[in-house]
Amino acid sequence: MALHIVLVEPEIPANTGNIARTCAATGTHLHLVRPLGFNTDDKTLKRAGLDYWYAVHIEYHDSFEELQALYPEGRYFYATTKATKRYMDIEYQDGDFLVFGKETKGLPPELLAANTEHCIRMPMTDKVRSLNLSNSAAIMVYEALRQLDFPGME
Repeated sequence: MALHIVLVEPEIPANTGNIARTCAATGTHLHLVRPLGFNTDDKTLKRAGLDYWYAVHIEYHDSFEELQALYPEGRYFYATTKATKRYMDIEYQDGDFLVFGKETKGLPPELLAANTEHCIRMPMTDKVRSLNLSNSAAIMVYEALRQLDFPGME
């Protein structure tokens, strides 16, 4: 098994490329939910992922519901600045899904409202609205891996 990062309608190719590189380094699976705000042959996307694309387990989905239908037993955690629960308060398990929304709007409000008990946030000052998507994904996946004692990694 492995952890999963889900990007719902990502807009910025460099963020997705950086997250793909994190996935390659950690053995985390990457799921991209359409529509994407860029073409997958975008030079910025490829450059951000460097030459690690061969090491990324990547799946494309036409909707978040399609993804959930493929992984009905998965535990999904939804990253949002509106959550009360912090990301480090979760006891992560192998196979968990960390779900992130588009850079400009985050996850759909109806998805968050339907899953409030699984919404998580990163602590930060009130001087910014949010952290960069690729930084947030890396911080959260490394916390989950830390708890799991970095399986398959040195």
